[in-house]
Amino acid sequence: MAKWTVFIIPAAVLRVVLALVRLIPHNYYGDGDDSTGDKTNLAPSLNIFYGMVLGQGILYLVACTLDIFTFIPRRSLSRHGGFKGQLGMESINLYHGYVLEKCMGRDALAPKKMSLSSFAMDSLNSDSPRMQLHGVRLMHNLLQTEPAKTQLLAKLTTSANTSARLINMLDWTHPRNTTIRLFAAKVTAELAKGLRVVTTPGLIQNVSALLDCGNKVRGRGNPLMDTDDDQEAMHDPVLNASDNHEERCIAVPDTGNLLETQERSTQQVGTSEQSSVEEPPLAETDQDLLPALGMSILYNLAGCDQSNCEEIIRSTGLIPKIIGFTSYRRSDTTYTDTQGKVLETSSLQLLHRLTSINGEIGIALRHKVSKHAFLLRHLAKILEDCMSTQESRKLVAGILRNLAVDGNTRQEIGCIQVIIARLMQEFLSLGRPSATHADHVLRKVAGQALAMFAMESVHNSSAILNETGHVFIKELTTMIHDDSYRCVAASLLRSMCLHARTELNESDLQAISYSVREVLERIMNAEGAELEILIGLSSVICKVIPEDFARELEHGYIKDRFVRRLVDALNASMEPSAHYPGIRRVILRQAINMMEHDPCYASCFGNRRMAEAVSTVEETASKAENYSIFLGDVGLMEHREPLTSLVVRVKQLLAVRPTQQPSST
Repeated sequence: MAKWTVFIIPAAVLRVVLALVRLIPHNYYGDGDDSTGDKTNLAPSLNIFYGMVLGQGILYLVACTLDIFTFIPRRSLSRHGGFKGQLGMESINLYHGYVLEKCMGRDALAPKKMSLSSFAMDSLNSDSPRMQLHGVRLMHNLLQTEPAKTQLLAKLTTSANTSARLINMLDWTHPRNTTIRLFAAKVTAELAKGLRVVTTPGLIQNVSALLDCGNKVRGRGNPLMDTDDDQEAMHDPVLNASDNHEERCIAVPDTGNLLETQERSTQQVGTSEQSSVEEPPLAETDQDLLPALGMSILYNLAGCDQSNCEEIIRSTGLIPKIIGFTSYRRSDTTYTDTQGKVLETSSLQLLHRLTSINGEIGIALRHKVSKHAFLLRHLAKILEDCMSTQESRKLVAGILRNLAVDGNTRQEIGCIQVIIARLMQEFLSLGRPSATHADHVLRKVAGQALAMFAMESVHNSSAILNETGHVFIKELTTMIHDDSYRCVAASLLRSMCLHARTELNESDLQAISYSVREVLERIMNAEGAELEILIGLSSVICKVIPEDFARELEHGYIKDRFVRRLVDALNASMEPSAHYPGIRRVILRQAINMMEHDPCYASCFGNRRMAEAVSTVEETASKAENYSIFLGDVGLMEHREPLTSLVVRVKQLLAVRPTQQPSST
């Protein structure tokens, strides 16, 4: 029962009793006959007045009676809305008072904003820390269900003042504000999915402050660079005593103390009588780490708009802070092992997203991430750690794959043998079967990383080949039969043949020879990027073992089909695509290798009007075809040989038209 009910019930009873007493027939005129004159309407007027008082008293009693039963919808709202504990019930009571105040205000018939989201936003904008806590907790609860989540996010997006207040709360570092700061971070993490940093001043700086809560480096510096005074100040127990409380901003201080010590707002109508009772602290969870929530905000910002990534790049020291958490589980004892895993995974997820960004911004992000001196060592440690999760290893493989699009970084990664060894183990699934979907995903991402390492790199290709011995080639030829790994295996096999040819032995070449038929058959039906990769592999095989390649064409009776397929694919690819920019390049290279091995193939290509197709390629050559891959609209890994050189060479070979057919020797 609300406090106002305690006072209204006696007043209502008094109104009813007094009205009933006065409505009993009375002689208002005395003993004389004064019913005429000025007192003629006195009795009827008083009866009307006391009748109105009686009606008002009855209405008050009805209202009080109904208010007693409002605990039913309030309990229902608390249960369905996730408002648990005394603090949750107090939020419901505050909302009840908020609605009552709106209804009893002026302009009773005017439309009013009385939704939970409006109450939460008004509470957040209050000057009372107690109301701010209720407001931000209510927002967090509303974000857990639909359609309340969509409605609240829509209102927050259009309310600049509320969004600004919420973001400012991220920088409230006083210990008594830790609870508000925690819930503000949770709400901002959801809001960040639709925020643009340029329209939200201070957001990146405040999020960076969240990462400082757990990323403080302790210990002595370089003795050749630091003075004794600096070191003494760093370790002064008096000066640093205040830092200990903020060392772990995990969860929540005693919210009861927060509620008790703040001044009560005059708008808090209908609060519980027991609001001054100390509220037990909220349960700590491993997800309630302010640095982890900060990285979640950055993750959502990076996925919302590329301009947000520009602001992340500009923020001084932000990316090193993120990378610092990749080693948190091993180098810091402040957090438990489980909490360290949460921080590590959050950091890896964010780095994976940042290194996956397309365009010029993506190049800048990958450069800034890769130049961190300890990053690759941290990632190698995660791969080495037998206690690391499968998700962490998959994220590490994805980060390495993304960074390897840069040539210098690719070479640097190839020099860390433990990375090659662990990725090879994951890709080949050495010692364990790939039973689950997660196993297959990890295996594929590890293979993609290895394929990127081997591209245009003799050193990395040799390192990969030597890691598992020559069984690797046989494994790759087997994987070509698997739809899930065909492209990865074909790309790796091409790099091995192209860059590590001198290290292939007879058993390797024999395994490659056995795979020729499968590669040729797949080329007949493949499209797009898969077709480009397979033709790239077949052109290299034709160069490495030309006799076996020619024999397979002749004995398989697919020579004419294969030549026609190449010419048709060339004619169908006159417009370069960012998804497979090198398809015309690999077709021309395939034709060159075939005709250089046996000039008689020139007749086969000539009969399929290859010369006309090549002339069209020459006329429509594009700068985009000089790159191996595209991320967005930016080409990466530029080829050394221009496409026009291949066109000239094909024309030269087509000019030789021997009369005999290609030999099968």
